[in-house]
Amino acid sequence: MKPLREILAKAALGGRTIALAEGEDERVVEGALRAMREGVAKVILVGNAEKVAEKVRAAGGDPAELAIHDPDTSPLIDEFAAAYFELRRKKGVTMEEAREKVREPLNYAALLVRLGHADGTLAGAVATTADTVRAAIQIIGVEPGCKLVSSFFLMLFCAEHHTRKGALIFADCGLVIDPDAEQLSEIAVASARSCQTLLGETPHVAMLSFSTAGSASHGNVSKVVEATALAKAAAPDIAIDGELQFDAAFVPAIAERKAQGSAVAGKANVFVFPNLDAGNLGYKIAERIGGAIAIGPILQGLRLPANDLSRGCSADDVLNMIAVTAAQAYKDEFASRIA
Repeated sequence: MKPLREILAKAALGGRTIALAEGEDERVVEGALRAMREGVAKVILVGNAEKVAEKVRAAGGDPAELAIHDPDTSPLIDEFAAAYFELRRKKGVTMEEAREKVREPLNYAALLVRLGHADGTLAGAVATTADTVRAAIQIIGVEPGCKLVSSFFLMLFCAEHHTRKGALIFADCGLVIDPDAEQLSEIAVASARSCQTLLGETPHVAMLSFSTAGSASHGNVSKVVEATALAKAAAPDIAIDGELQFDAAFVPAIAERKAQGSAVAGKANVFVFPNLDAGNLGYKIAERIGGAIAIGPILQGLRLPANDLSRGCSADDVLNMIAVTAAQAYKDEFASRIA
């Protein structure tokens, strides 16, 4: 799995620190220990100190190998409470309430990132996506110039039967349910940036539909056409085309017949689905029937990296998402013409 090895290697370049909000979960602990031992990233496990240390020992590790932050005893609580109060006082949060809220692991981990104690955060093995994303948006905040936080899956096609091997980006398959044309254009541009940051590849973005180049007429097609125009206007130096059916975007021979002259058709590496129904079904079909490895959902549009695990995740998933989160922290160093 060359793309994954490259992400792991990129993550290890500078010893980024990733805060794991669910340090009492055995899968998180095992993934964290592997990340430390393989040099992927430094980690901070957030949770009850005794429970976290017990899980670390049960996984064959030494609690001294990594940092453990217990929000109930942390010396950072005063700093965090003051910061949270400033962020949320216009919403009616009092200082007393702030001191309670920052003891919640999701909020504590997000504050580690916001205040520079960590480079990214990861949760979702226990917490819901809604709670994980809410903490990230409220505390870490949205990237300047972005209006929308969206997600993508990194799809790895490395099996023997895959005729085109490598990594593709599928967006948005996990967060934005029914984006309008403007939101869809934001997802496209953000996904192109994610392609550059994580994969180091020049993005070729396909705006997917059940129509190719006017082969069908419908309001849903019109939305994709409008989104494509908006995305091209926002990022004129990115190769973006639509509307395209998946086969026209993916298969060169079909692209020749359906979309001659397209700079994207037949060689897309970023696939933007028209809504969450299509995206979620698409990535799961590719994973369960096609044998692709799906890593995600990976969040994009935040000021600093924060990501969401599946509650059915394994220790391997945790390790991979630690690597992705650490690699995302390099977006400034790996900025391209897209930025």
